[in-house]
Amino acid sequence: MVGKLIRMERIMNRETGRTVIVPMDHGVTVGPIDGLIDMKHTINQVASGGANAIVIHKGLVEGGHRRRGRDVGLIIHLSASTALSPFPNAKTLVCTVEEAIKLGADAVSVHINIGNGSEKEMLSDLGQVTRTAQEWGMPLLAMMYPRGEKIKDEYDVKVIKHVARLGAELGADLVKVSYTGSVESFREVVLGCPVPVVIAGGPKMSSDRDILEMVKGAVQAGGAGVSIGRNIFQHRDPTRMVGAISLIVHENASVEEALSFLQAV
Repeated sequence: MVGKLIRMERIMNRETGRTVIVPMDHGVTVGPIDGLIDMKHTINQVASGGANAIVIHKGLVEGGHRRRGRDVGLIIHLSASTALSPFPNAKTLVCTVEEAIKLGADAVSVHINIGNGSEKEMLSDLGQVTRTAQEWGMPLLAMMYPRGEKIKDEYDVKVIKHVARLGAELGADLVKVSYTGSVESFREVVLGCPVPVVIAGGPKMSSDRDILEMVKGAVQAGGAGVSIGRNIFQHRDPTRMVGAISLIVHENASVEEALSFLQAV
């Protein structure tokens, strides 16, 4: 569908086929944390750095609309849970594809946790969203995480490969998973998934080098880029961090080149 192809080019670089996405949906889960207080300011920072897209919930679209500056793709997140819940891994749908279209979204996203007692309901939700997204030509980013009672190690390449493939099998256009720690192991994930795979940023890291080495490893393994939140919007300079990551993702820069760019202030 040409509509989906056009929208995909709004959230991915059409020349490289890769993307730098900055998720900012954390306010629902953990509240207004550092970096997500003034949304217009933060969105302007990451857009200025060259981010291809951001992820936010529906209620922040109007408040975060800047009406100026560099354009950035809009992905509206459809699912939610909170850290206050006794079942924080149980995501539920809080927005529809149709609502996202009305708000001007270029894509939608859902978060699915596999291996816990609510897996059945979340998979049903994923099936519903993929069906509706396909009808409207709306790209779908599936955030696939192995989290729950049956998961011993959520970074195990075997389970990461499984959840990545699951997202693709059920109709996602783009899959987000955790990085498995090495080029060799992540290459297994990419090879087993027929749609583009991006990596999550995970918890706030202690060094810029660690972040950039993770990004470089994912790209070398054939990954389609990143979907990194805290390690960008809580960075001392979100604009330059996005720029440094973009150098690796879109220009195949080395970690040293990206670090030099980041530190040249």
